[in-house]
Amino acid sequence: MAARFSAALAEFGYPPCPGGIMLSRAGWRQPLAGWRETLRSWLQHSDPEGPMNLAIFFDAVAVAGDAQLLRTLQDLLDSLLIGNDRTLAHFAAAADQFSDGNSWWTRLTARRDETPLDLKKLGTFPIVHGVRALALQYGVREQGTAGRLQALQAQGRIDPTLARDLLDALHFLMALRLSHQLRQRATGEVAGNLVRPADLGALEREPLHDALAIVKRFRQFLRQHFKLDAL
Repeated sequence: MAARFSAALAEFGYPPCPGGIMLSRAGWRQPLAGWRETLRSWLQHSDPEGPMNLAIFFDAVAVAGDAQLLRTLQDLLDSLLIGNDRTLAHFAAAADQFSDGNSWWTRLTARRDETPLDLKKLGTFPIVHGVRALALQYGVREQGTAGRLQALQAQGRIDPTLARDLLDALHFLMALRLSHQLRQRATGEVAGNLVRPADLGALEREPLHDALAIVKRFRQFLRQHFKLDAL
């Protein structure tokens, strides 16, 4: 059944996940008891894939069947993380793993620069995963970065100005990434996340500079909040 499901997705136009996060993989279609053990294993710092798999699971949504099964596992995850600051810090650290210092600023302000910027690694991922880490810490069940930011702000967990700036930056970066990939497709290139600052117009370069500055400010917040320098 899992193989037929994956084949149907491919027929609809959804390619197989390169990372193997699919129903056709046994690890992603376990009974409740198996999932309990899997969650505990992902929280062990010895599992290098644990934080990534935990992030994927945390974004899960019940779309069919008994939704209480997922809620049971979400409750278990919340209980396992109570007082587990070190695990939360390891999880949040992924948002701070991609950095090129301030060289992006030089590339954006230079008259011509062919060194590409990765819009996902430097821009969207730190926002999405950083907000995900805060949602995991405070038991926020809303899905999507916008919903999580709203819930975190309502709980007083994040400054309203920072929440607004993060959402604005995320929307700009997503739109820039999409328009860039559409241009690549139109010229026969393979769509990707790398963009050369020299290819950007003035109306794209300046907002990109501001968006990346917001990301940098958020990463500094995450570094202090989760005490990442102590890892």
